[in-house]
Amino acid sequence: MISPQLYWVMTGNDFTLDINNPAEPKILCVGNNPDRQNIYSAALGLYNSHIVKLINKKGQLKSSVIIDELPTIYFRGLDNLIATAQSNKVAVCLGFQDFSQLKRDYGDKEAAVVMNTVGNIFSGQVVGESAKNLSERFGKVLQKRQSMTINRQDKSTSISTQLDSLIPASKISNLTQGMFVGSVSDNFDERIEQKIFHAEIVVDNAAVARETKAYRKIPVIAEFTDDESNDVMQQVIEHNYNQIKADVKQIVADELARIESDPDLKHLIKKE
Repeated sequence: MISPQLYWVMTGNDFTLDINNPAEPKILCVGNNPDRQNIYSAALGLYNSHIVKLINKKGQLKSSVIIDELPTIYFRGLDNLIATAQSNKVAVCLGFQDFSQLKRDYGDKEAAVVMNTVGNIFSGQVVGESAKNLSERFGKVLQKRQSMTINRQDKSTSISTQLDSLIPASKISNLTQGMFVGSVSDNFDERIEQKIFHAEIVVDNAAVARETKAYRKIPVIAEFTDDESNDVMQQVIEHNYNQIKADVKQIVADELARIESDPDLKHLIKKE
């Protein structure tokens, strides 16, 4: 974690993390680096845990926590956020490739809690155990079956009913690109109704163009150019890195001096 870039990101007071503060609403976007996933996951997990505590409160603006590739970071308290955030107008959207990834990185118990707590599920093509789990979650429906037997003398018809999977695992395993299955929870008169659906993504280019045109420019938080418009990002980040190392050395020296000057504590410092 000794990285000038990480030192820069995790120092300073450019903005606070109460992103749904009515007085100062914010959009915070953080990304991981696949080459340093194990390193940056610790920093991202720290940010996420602190953000959850700040935004999951009464009286804040409606907000959304969107996490793509969830298994790449460890999100402490995620199950509690899903369970309680709705009452505080916080929407949680989690994205990952396969349920097995979540079990591998979060453990069986915590992964099961996350999957059982969420109310809405959207899924593209998945196979194996994940497809079976989704099929079971979508439930079964009473299907009517009719069979006909024909022989030389007569013809007979029999009708029977049977509980079959609403969306079989085989169908989930063979979904084409752009096709989704899902379960949506709606709250009507304190009753939860599960709606099972098939959905196909259709892109409205005109709507996308209108939305893109309405975008606002992201404000500049830190400027990395000098008076002559030269890029000095590397120098600024390196200076911050060296300053932090110097500050740490000074803190250690000050603390050693304090301990040494205290008669009750100076015995803690062993002199050669």
